[in-house]
Amino acid sequence: MAELVLAIGTSHGPMLSTPPDKWDLRVRADRADPAHPFRGNTYSFDELVALRAGENLAERNTPDERRARADRCAAALDELKRRLDAAKPDVVVIVGNDQREVFGPAITPALWVFGGESVFDEPVSAERLAKMPPGISISSVAIKPSEHAVYPVHAPLARHLIEAFVDGGHDVTVSTEVPQRGSDGPTGMPHAFGFVYQRLMAGQVPPHVPIMLNTFYPPNQPRATRCVDLGLALREAIATWPEDLRVVLIASGGLSHFVIDEAFDHALIDAARANDLAWLRSIDEALLQSGTSEVKNWLPVMAAAGAAGMAMQVIDYVPCYRSEAGTGNAMGFVVWQPPSAP
Repeated sequence: MAELVLAIGTSHGPMLSTPPDKWDLRVRADRADPAHPFRGNTYSFDELVALRAGENLAERNTPDERRARADRCAAALDELKRRLDAAKPDVVVIVGNDQREVFGPAITPALWVFGGESVFDEPVSAERLAKMPPGISISSVAIKPSEHAVYPVHAPLARHLIEAFVDGGHDVTVSTEVPQRGSDGPTGMPHAFGFVYQRLMAGQVPPHVPIMLNTFYPPNQPRATRCVDLGLALREAIATWPEDLRVVLIASGGLSHFVIDEAFDHALIDAARANDLAWLRSIDEALLQSGTSEVKNWLPVMAAAGAAGMAMQVIDYVPCYRSEAGTGNAMGFVVWQPPSAP
């Protein structure tokens, strides 16, 4: 029977793949955005500066602080890669999201599971690179392969999960090809998956199952309670797989961004550590918007790991600020292992 041997939660934000002295390249976009979601309301950049004046955020955004926080993130990612390698998985289930990379406004699945034999990823084309805003192009290259790459999918397990999800009341969109959009050539997989492929797997991708949630785009974003339910169904489906498999779960995305909310992040981490599903289910949808919506990629993994009795360990939590308004990305790096694991 299949066994959960490891679960991982990792942030994947562009700042993880951007030198810290370039983090402020995105501040121009921060200033131009008139409606930053933060704690259930929206604010302009200047309103956030005024609102958060007492937090002394400028002190957390000096060149030295940026370098120190970038170094901590790099060390945490190295540790996640080490844990993943040591787990020797037969199959990895990755929960991520799409930001109009493979699906466009014409169709936006709430829940998508890939059921084919393989996926592919592509380097960023020169045409797409030229159109990217400052601060995005650097990171985009870092999480893509240098040439066309094909990665194996565990299609039988994918079908098993799909059937289990449907039996559990989850409406699933399934495809056996990776959708592509745009006129600048193929893009491959969304960055939530590309980050895992390159930063945690170094391009050596084992058989895996991609699961994608629509975290960003109203009106069909799965609510927190449905994401928890999905995790419980995921754990049960893995437990009923008849063959011996070492399975690893990976959540890709989060934590709070594009405005950092450390209080929310710590409450989330505490609830996950306590396996407090009631708290996780009750997260207000207003708090899970914009970049922070990627917390929904973590909820199924949190629920599945908790249901399996796995012990949670925070490798690091690193809020990476890029402005005095509190914009940036809070980076989380977490593992769950069976209690008997070394």
